[in-house]
Amino acid sequence: MKLTGLIAAPHTPCNTDYSLNPEAVAKQAWHLSNTGVKGVFVGGTTGECHSYSTEERIELFKAWGDAAKANDLVNIAHVGHNNLPDAQALAEAAQESGADAIGAMAPNFFKPGSVKELLDWFALVTEVASELPFYFYDIPGMTGVSLDTAEFLRNGRDRLPSLAGVKFTNPDQELLAECMQMESGSFDILFGTDEKLIEGLQLGCHGAVGSSYNFAANIYHPILDAHEQGDLETAKLWQDRSIKTIDTIAAHGYLSAAKMVMKMIGVDCGPARPPLPSLTEPDGSALEKELKEIGFFDWIA
Repeated sequence: MKLTGLIAAPHTPCNTDYSLNPEAVAKQAWHLSNTGVKGVFVGGTTGECHSYSTEERIELFKAWGDAAKANDLVNIAHVGHNNLPDAQALAEAAQESGADAIGAMAPNFFKPGSVKELLDWFALVTEVASELPFYFYDIPGMTGVSLDTAEFLRNGRDRLPSLAGVKFTNPDQELLAECMQMESGSFDILFGTDEKLIEGLQLGCHGAVGSSYNFAANIYHPILDAHEQGDLETAKLWQDRSIKTIDTIAAHGYLSAAKMVMKMIGVDCGPARPPLPSLTEPDGSALEKELKEIGFFDWIA
C-alpha cells in the first residue's frame, strides 16, 4: 500500500454540550474531497482520540466509513488505546466499517520499553483485523515512547505481516531517512509534520498526514506541485505561509483554535472537548483578525 498527496487528520465533531456529532462527518468529507485531499486518518491526535470513549470512536468509524466512500477518500482508522480489549474492539470496528487501513500510536501509560515489546503489542491489536494494512503512528512527543523506528520496520514483517508503513510524526529526520531505505523503500512512510512538508518530500515521502490539511489544503498543493517541478523557491514561499498559519493558530492553543478555524470556513466541528479549553468568542474574533492580517483567507481561496 502506497499513499500519495495530502491525507487529513480530521477533527472529531461534537456538539456544544461536547457530545459526539457524527452527522457533521458528511460535510467534513465533502469539504476535504472538494479541496483535493486524498484521504483521512480518523481519530488520531487531531481527532482527540483519548478524549472519546471506545463506543464513540466506533460510532465515528461508522460515520467515516460511509462518508469516505461517498467522497472517494482513502480511510485509515486510528485504533490506538491503552488497553488491549478496547484496541481490539476498535480494530474490529474499523474493519467492519470499511476502513482501508488501520493505524495506532503506542500505549502511553504503561509504555513498551523495547521494539520487541511494541511489536508484540501491535501483533495482539491487529490479529483481529489482519487483512487490513497497518501503520505505526510514531509520535513520541505525545506518547513518550521513543524507540528506533527503523528497527521497528526491520523486524516488523515477521511479527506484523500486515505492516504497511509508518505515520512519521517524529522530529528525527536522520531516522526518517533511514526508514525510507528499509527493504529498498518498500514501506509507506507518511510524513506527519505539516510545517516541514518540504523536508519530507526531499527525503522521498510521497504522502503526508496532517491537521492543517483540514482547512489549508490550498496552501500545501502548491508545495507539492512546486517540489515536483523542482521549483524550490516557490515551495519555500508556500511553506513559509504554512508556518505563519500554524504559528498564528498555535498562539491561541492549537487544537481548540484549529476547530474554530473550521467554523470560520463553514465546516463547523464544534468545540474541543475538555480537558482542552474552548475558545471564547473574543478569542475567536482575535484569531480571525490575525489570520486575515497574514493573508490566510486569500491563500486558501
